[in-house]
Amino acid sequence: MQNLILTTTPYIEGRKATRYLGIVTGEAIIGANLFRDIFAGIRDIVGGRSASYEEVLRQAKDNALGEMEEFARQRGANAVVGIDLDYETIGSHGSMLMVTASGTAVIVE
Repeated sequence: MQNLILTTTPYIEGRKATRYLGIVTGEAIIGANLFRDIFAGIRDIVGGRSASYEEVLRQAKDNALGEMEEFARQRGANAVVGIDLDYETIGSHGSMLMVTASGTAVIVE
């Protein structure tokens, strides 16, 4: 399976887009668990980074990008340009994290 080029830039330097195949998206929603919330709250009080939340955020981003990449492959793309990542909290009390990835599927030479 050929690797897709994924980039946030609107074009790939030195490569020409020969076909634009449309917008592709991927979404991931991950719930935060109670223990993670408690320990993150303690870290907020005493300072420092929350490694558990960072890991969840990374997981959600990877899932959203993976889904977007799969949709691009289904369209026959070999690259996705102009990728935008958005992060939102949803649910009661912001208990869920949603990450969306979107970009334009293209064929580059």
